[in-house]
Order: sequence, then C-alpha cells, then structure tokens
Amino acid sequence: MKQTILAPLLAEMERWAHNGRVARFWLRDDDAVDPTPALDRLINLSDRYRVPVALAVIPESTGQELALHLSGKNLVTVAVHGWSHESHAAPGRKKQELGPERPLATVLRQLETGLSKLETLYGRQLSPVLVPPWNRIDQDIRVELRKSGFRALSVFGTAKTEPGEIPCINTHVDLMDWHGTRGCRPHGDLVADIVTQMKQRFDNDDEPIGILAHHLVHDDAAWAFLNALFEITTTKPGIAWKNLPDLLS
Repeated sequence: MKQTILAPLLAEMERWAHNGRVARFWLRDDDAVDPTPALDRLINLSDRYRVPVALAVIPESTGQELALHLSGKNLVTVAVHGWSHESHAAPGRKKQELGPERPLATVLRQLETGLSKLETLYGRQLSPVLVPPWNRIDQDIRVELRKSGFRALSVFGTAKTEPGEIPCINTHVDLMDWHGTRGCRPHGDLVADIVTQMKQRFDNDDEPIGILAHHLVHDDAAWAFLNALFEITTTKPGIAWKNLPDLLS
C-alpha cells in the first residue's frame, strides 16, 4: 500500500497524540465455524502485531475442532454469532436471522442454546456478546437479551442505546464491498472512514471504533490493508487496540 494513502490517518493519530489522547480501536471478525487457512492467517497477523481479535462464531455449526484450535490463543475472544446464520426474512426483504418472523420464545431459546454451547466449548475465552448475523436484530429480541445471559450487543454503526437497554459495542468500518465487487473496499476509502470516525470521537464521545473483517472472504487487498493498518497503529502513538473483555468492563 502506498504510504500517501495512509497520510490522513497518520496526521489524525498525531493530532490525538499531541493532545495526550488515545483513540480506542477493536477488531471484530465474523462467521467462524471451523479452523481454516484464512483463520490462521488472521490469527498470525494478530499475533505479529499484538492486536486482539473478537471472533464471532456461529454456534450451531461449530464444535470441538475450532475450540481446540483456538485454545491458548490469548489474543482471541469468542462472541456469539446468532445461532445458525440462517435468514428467516420474507422474500424481497433484507436478510435477517433475528427478526420478527418467528416466535420470540423460539429465537431466544436458540440464542440461549448457542451461548451455553460456546460457554461449554470456550469457557473464559468467551465473552457473552451477541453479534447478530447481517448486523440486524428486532427490538423485541434486543430488550430480552440480558435475561438470556448476554452482556452486550454488537452490530454496525453508531451505538444507540436507550436507558436500561443492553449496551452496544459496535463496528463502524467494514473492509468489504458487499454491494459491489464483494472484495476489499478501496484503501483510500477505508482510511477516510477511519479518520472520520476518529474526528467524531475527538469532538464528541469515546465510543470505541470497531473495524469489521470477514476472514473467509478476504482477498489480497483486504489482507494488505489489515497488515498496513496494524503496522501503523501499533508502532506510532494515538491509537490503542482493545480486547472485547476490556470493552465490556
């Protein structure tokens, strides 16, 4: 990646550092089920730069093989990625597993089963955070999540939490161009989005900035961007990568 593409990010990091401030970042990666070469590539990148990863695992399809593979990976925290990653939306509507189409009790029972399964597989490596497939969840489900054992919700976009609702730990910058090439978005656009998020945090609030990855579909450009982002943000001041348990506390 050309260093000129990263220049706006470097400048914003320098502004934060000059003012004695540190922007909190975190990385969420979705759709894990089994050990794969792509997952190993992500974990190796995480290890190289000491960047924590919150791995959203699909409970229904996963099992002991992935749990054993991730055992001892101290930078990896597991979150609950719905139940089956199956859309129940009506034809013509946006995909959604956790929508209003099914009885609330059925949905909550599946989520509780998924949380229990991953707790058994991962123990303390699991954080009780729900990551809805496609980042969509019906409000009637959301308000019941605490009773089902979850401590936080993670979707995409600025966190909007009403008093008494379960807190959100959201993502804000998605590497992938889902509605176009289905490959990595242009690096310059990603940098611009990250800088925009940092400027908003500098002026308004301290919401952690979430980077969203999907290791199974990354192309070379996505891996190159992650490598460059990790390198610049872990070798210069202004940004600190946080793990999911830190953000929960």
